[in-house]
Amino acid sequence: MIIERTDKEIVIRIPGNVDIEGVQKFINYIRYKELTSGSKVEQQDADYLANKIDKNWWLKNKDRFIK
Repeated sequence: MIIERTDKEIVIRIPGNVDIEGVQKFINYIRYKELTSGSKVEQQDADYLANKIDKNWWLKNKDRFIK
């Protein structure tokens, strides 16, 4: 693996034989860091929202799983 920093970006070169699913998880994490880098949301607010979304999703979808 090669990591280079330029004036505007960081370039990461990964060999082609590396597990693509692991690379995708890594890219997803980096994207998350990029999107949240300027966020001023506190962790407790994010946790509350995530729990509310999970609860609403389950209420709408539980019939698909419980018969």
